[in-house]
Amino acid sequence: MTASSDLAFLTLSEASQQIQKRAVSPVDLTQACLARIERLNPQLNAYITVTAGSALEEAKTAEREISEGKWRGPLHGIPMAVKDLIETAQVRTTAASAVLQNYVPGHDAPIVQRLREAGVVMLGKLNLHEFAYGGSGIIGHFGAARNPWNTAHITGGSSSGSAAAVSAGLCYGAIGTDTAGSIRLPASCCGIVGLKPSYGLVSTRGVIPLSWTHDHAGPMARTVADTALILQAIASYDPADICSHKFPAVHYPAAMEENTRPLRLGVPREFFWQQLDAEVEQAAEAALKLLSELTTGAHDVRISVPTDTAVFRCEPFSYHQKYLAEHGNEYHPETLRRIRTGAEVTATEYIDGYRKLQQHRRDILRVFEEVDLLITPTTTILTPTIAGLEAAPQELRPTEIMMLRNTRPFNVFGLPTISIPCGFSKSGLPIGLQISGAPGAEGTVLALAKAYESGTEQRNPVIA
Repeated sequence: MTASSDLAFLTLSEASQQIQKRAVSPVDLTQACLARIERLNPQLNAYITVTAGSALEEAKTAEREISEGKWRGPLHGIPMAVKDLIETAQVRTTAASAVLQNYVPGHDAPIVQRLREAGVVMLGKLNLHEFAYGGSGIIGHFGAARNPWNTAHITGGSSSGSAAAVSAGLCYGAIGTDTAGSIRLPASCCGIVGLKPSYGLVSTRGVIPLSWTHDHAGPMARTVADTALILQAIASYDPADICSHKFPAVHYPAAMEENTRPLRLGVPREFFWQQLDAEVEQAAEAALKLLSELTTGAHDVRISVPTDTAVFRCEPFSYHQKYLAEHGNEYHPETLRRIRTGAEVTATEYIDGYRKLQQHRRDILRVFEEVDLLITPTTTILTPTIAGLEAAPQELRPTEIMMLRNTRPFNVFGLPTISIPCGFSKSGLPIGLQISGAPGAEGTVLALAKAYESGTEQRNPVIA
């Protein structure tokens, strides 16, 4: 590895410790990431916009502040990036669409404001599936992001560039969004950690919406500890966000160290563990065995899986109506087709669907009277190739449905759910495992994920 690779593959936590010890500077870390972006982004297509000049200035500012004893916390001086669905002041926010290719917001979204307050160095904006409306990551105005473990394969979506960039050492952490699995699926495909927080824990104001009722924003990083540090910075009640909820204050890095031995694990075999690729099933079963040894054990549970899509289809159409008349021909045809399905939803169907969703969020709480956490594979199949999906466009939607089958219900439930690496296929592709908890139980989810991670081997992608 080159010196820049050595620095770039420090974990966020390690990089933070090195900064505090003055062993490396924020400028060193930023230059290492920018060097890798310059070398690898043409292959990976993880970034849409790279803000190299401002990133170096921010790194110099962080270096000066830290040298003056004005350390802001563990993210101070850490180079990160955000999905290009999240508004950034004076930096274009495209949603990977020709519709917004020239949109430059005047203000940062609250989630970006909080990262800046924590001292993060912003490297730029990350690629995604157009308007986040898909799980493959291959549809977008700027082209498909590619998987660092094998560039012939997809990254998963919609936070495709976020997963690729973190996995390949093009940043130390990223912010993704998740409406049906868009943090967890790409995290699984790219061998990193991705956390969808409880619904309303992290503000989504200033995030271009897909479905307000299902949208979440959260951290993506190479380790569970890194994920906890980012969550600590971005989790906050936002009174100006009608989707934001107040939760009891938790210090996630500390909660992550809690004893996992008393935890009770639930395994929803029906639906979530059915029709799995054999290699996915083998890896997930092996992970479940280890998790059972770290806790009081696991037993099967039954949960009702939501199937109504009226709300999910209607809300994107509601948002995009303002663009359709003038910019309809600028959408990718498949994105436009998906958006227009929302026009078919009647007011009665939407209201009934919304009431069902709220009932599901109430009903799922009962399962946590008998278990503390739920364990499932993140996705049901191995990561497809880009060429395979492009060659058979009629298979794109069915493939995405299968990839998102195990993640989507947890957006309806609004539960904190993490995807962690749990092995590799015979061909070397990462496989992920999901851990879900009750609303507000991010600390417990992180604790079990950290305990599992501590007993497994960490690897860097092929492209490293």
